[in-house]
Amino acid sequence: MSASTARLQQHATRAVFFLPGFATAAWAPLVPFARNRTDLDEASLGLALLCLGTGSMLAMPLAGALAARVGCRRVLLLTLVVAMLALPLLAVAATPLMLGMTLFVFGAGVGACDCIMNMQAVMVERDAGRPMMSGFHAFYSIGGAVGAAAMTVLLWVGMAPWVAVLLLVGGMAGVTVLAAPHWRRDRAPDDAPMFAAPHGVVLLIGLMCFVAFLAEGVMLDWSAVFLHDVQGVPEHQAGVAFFVFAVAMTLTRLAGDRVISALGYARAILVGTVVAAAGFALATFGAGLTVALPGYALIGIGCANVVPALFSLAGRQKVMPESLAIPAVTTLGYAGVLAGPALIGFVAQASSLVMAFCLAMAALLLVGLLGQRAARA
Repeated sequence: MSASTARLQQHATRAVFFLPGFATAAWAPLVPFARNRTDLDEASLGLALLCLGTGSMLAMPLAGALAARVGCRRVLLLTLVVAMLALPLLAVAATPLMLGMTLFVFGAGVGACDCIMNMQAVMVERDAGRPMMSGFHAFYSIGGAVGAAAMTVLLWVGMAPWVAVLLLVGGMAGVTVLAAPHWRRDRAPDDAPMFAAPHGVVLLIGLMCFVAFLAEGVMLDWSAVFLHDVQGVPEHQAGVAFFVFAVAMTLTRLAGDRVISALGYARAILVGTVVAAAGFALATFGAGLTVALPGYALIGIGCANVVPALFSLAGRQKVMPESLAIPAVTTLGYAGVLAGPALIGFVAQASSLVMAFCLAMAALLLVGLLGQRAARA
């Protein structure tokens, strides 16, 4: 492969990480419009939103099996087209049933893309011979920031939601057309299995991903609640915690490949989880925003490179082919995003939010200790 071809594949991989982050974040500002249009209460809206996660988790292993047969490029195109067709429907869905069904399809599109983009990234990183996964994942975060900002601005100036969505989908289509020719076409051997339960080190890496994604889900769903309920921060200020976490994570991922090159995968995972645990300690026991916010920044800095390093290890292991390993790890990780915040809620109900945050901190430290074992496989 020529150097120019390799660079084009690397840029195309950054683009495909950008796109699902952009699409998912573009949906977030539409949620209040969808709730009012379908007249859903909070509980019913929660059930509708669960359709998105259900679609994602069901589509991930199916997408991996399909990519093994026809290559990443075709599946990425299919999943992005599905997401781009579903997103405008989310802006006009008039009944709860239509909203739930469209969210399921949208979730299947972005979830399958999340899975296959990591398969693409593993192959591109392997050909490059150096860590690149953190940089790729940074573009997912950048896509999220751009998508949320673009949709918010368009709605703020009074544009109808369906018009705003069509403009953003047009931008997505343009990026897709430019990047798609450089996505990988590699296929698994004809006799390779299409499905297999994760086992050995793949199961270990998947469970470690579950915890890492759980920590991210805790920040998304519980950081503002913790600041307000436990530390007495006013509601209108509490949302700054996730903003600080997200910015710190994105900036760290942009430099993360150099960090992993210097430390190695196992040490990068250990250092990252220790830093994140220290951040949880500050955020949990610090008094007020001036102490808590540096803690949330440390959580973002520490967690930033853990998931990319785990995906790289999933691509390097020899226990399972990557067409099976990456979907398994992605699905287990995504389960952490979905189930993690609920688990935190159960623990908080039974004990306290402080105890729930402490358990998340302990789980991260356990991931750090297991990193050496995962890296040896």
